[in-house]
Amino acid sequence: MKKVVLAVILILICAVLWFFVEPRLITVHRYKIQNSELKNIRIVFAADFHVYKNGHKRLEKTVKKINAEKPDIVLLGGDYVRTDSPEKSMDIETIAKYLAQIKPEYQTAAVLGNHDCAYGAQRVKTALQKNNIKVLMNENLPVKIGKKKIFVAGTEDLWFGQPDVPKTLKNTKNPVILLSHNPDIFPEIPENVDLTLSGHTHGGQVVFPFFGAMGQKVVPSKYGDKYIRGFIKEGNKKMIVTNGIGTSILPVRFNAFPEIVVIDFY
Repeated sequence: MKKVVLAVILILICAVLWFFVEPRLITVHRYKIQNSELKNIRIVFAADFHVYKNGHKRLEKTVKKINAEKPDIVLLGGDYVRTDSPEKSMDIETIAKYLAQIKPEYQTAAVLGNHDCAYGAQRVKTALQKNNIKVLMNENLPVKIGKKKIFVAGTEDLWFGQPDVPKTLKNTKNPVILLSHNPDIFPEIPENVDLTLSGHTHGGQVVFPFFGAMGQKVVPSKYGDKYIRGFIKEGNKKMIVTNGIGTSILPVRFNAFPEIVVIDFY
């Protein structure tokens, strides 16, 4: 009997953690990357918002955390809306107004994710750009930071669009930061790209010690868990895959904390 009671208590504790605690936390994951051309530049990267209709406070908190980091540029990795539960999603026009509260001196660029495309790519793009967030779809944008100029490039979504890496990088000069919602595009990225930033996987969303990520069943990748989260290096190529902020299918996380990513180059 005691074992049953203990098991029930353990299940209840896990349920509270998975559904009510961890999904509501927003952590800051910091990376330091050596790159002389990008030295002293700070980037904040956030993706996979999946904003619920009642997610005003969480979105406001996310924007405050971004602003508090005082970045040189803010990059957004897609999936602002929910299409797994469309009746529960905040509309993109409201989301865009919140994201517009990112301070204007922190230049902001974005790509779209698969949920945004399912929702309506043009509607999402229009809403974001009306609020001074440049949406990149197989194109790039020169950004001046002090005396330095960097190129931010962004591909279309891998599932719903037609990502074209050569077109995306056309006429760019180093340093180049490339945004792709889906990390599965990484093998196609050339080595002269300084850093690729992706989301989509939610870091697995539910990751059990020893057993791995349940999220692979929800967000499949042809590469398994190879690109599921964190800092990835292949040869001279570098990529950061964020856990993201929101959740997909179920509002649950375990061992995959919601996060914004802060990158300091030195």
